[in-house]
Amino acid sequence: MRRLDAERVRHDTPELHRTVHGLEMSYLDSAASSLPPRAVIEAMNRYYERTHTNVHRGVYEIAEEATEAYEHARRAIGAFIGAPIPDREIVFTKNATESFNLLAHSWGRSNLAKGDVVVLTEMEHHANIVPWLQLREERGIELRYLPVDSRFRLDLADLDAMVSGASLVSITAMSNVLGTMPPVRVLADAAHSAGALVAIDAAQLVGHAPMDVQALGVDFACFSAHKMLGPTGLGVLWARAELLDAMPPFLGGGGMILDVRTDGFKPADPPHRFEAGTPPIAETVGLTAAVRYLEALGMDAVAAHDLDLTAYTLDRLSSRFGDKVTVFGPPDLEARGGVLSIELEGVHAHDLAQVLDRYGVCVRPGHHCAKPLMRRLGVPATARVSFGPYSLERDVDALFDGLDHALSMFG
Repeated sequence: MRRLDAERVRHDTPELHRTVHGLEMSYLDSAASSLPPRAVIEAMNRYYERTHTNVHRGVYEIAEEATEAYEHARRAIGAFIGAPIPDREIVFTKNATESFNLLAHSWGRSNLAKGDVVVLTEMEHHANIVPWLQLREERGIELRYLPVDSRFRLDLADLDAMVSGASLVSITAMSNVLGTMPPVRVLADAAHSAGALVAIDAAQLVGHAPMDVQALGVDFACFSAHKMLGPTGLGVLWARAELLDAMPPFLGGGGMILDVRTDGFKPADPPHRFEAGTPPIAETVGLTAAVRYLEALGMDAVAAHDLDLTAYTLDRLSSRFGDKVTVFGPPDLEARGGVLSIELEGVHAHDLAQVLDRYGVCVRPGHHCAKPLMRRLGVPATARVSFGPYSLERDVDALFDGLDHALSMFG
């Protein structure tokens, strides 16, 4: 397996050339938003300079070029995640949250009634909880939650009972708080055996490890471009073609219809049925460039780099800080990715993040849009450290220096 040259990736990432408080920036917040390489920025600039117009409408040359670039992005991201029919199965949204809302309000409203069951987990992002809570209020569906155990993994002891009678099992492929990577294929097989469909929140997985929706055995996947070195304002919903064919539109307007009369309309075929209005064209161009950049790095190499840095961080946190630092997440690398949530003794997460900022270290404090999990962990907030392909050991060393200073200030 090839090794990742993180120094080269850092060189390719313009934002990392700036300083923070006169120091080299140590960006350890890639779980919130990853930093795009120059190739992504330049691709979007070229679109705006040479091809900026609307898609699926004009017949002049640059309009056709824009349409081809937009549809090429669909094929590129589809191939990247192993979609069987990318032209029909990739729907562009504005973020992973909108993808889950589309899933809940299109598929959910069409298929779920009072008493139907959706299975979630205690480690879900709000994007994969709130739309289902809305359906519970509207339709009276039942929500079940797979619990998190003391090792920060899913407790699957009662899995068969939990999925029995369920219509959908919707789970994270990698926790944005714990770094935990649940056994998606095991869960998918159990769900399908019970007659349920399976959706995954792949936002934290897709830019950090190889991902193949067919190998995972899932039916839906939601994620965002900005967590895989791409631009903000763009999300993806992948769904099996036959499921999209049966789903009604989520938003109505231009671009999603075949015909409109004063007494009704006929929607377009998927995926355009779900892409009302002018889509995020430049952003899809940026996503194509991000996919090509990640493919050139090699996703196996990206995943190995994340785990190397995670091992480096876990080992030195333990030896340097002992029980003054609590890490929320699996200690064993085979069960996790490159996200670590920490609590420093006597220091609130927000205070810690401000101290670290003075050392040029960027981490995310808060509940991370996962309040049910925070309550399960018994903490109001954590400081989250997360890696990208540009992250280096010296970034982690800067983190440790900041932790030392925070302890001296608040200890």
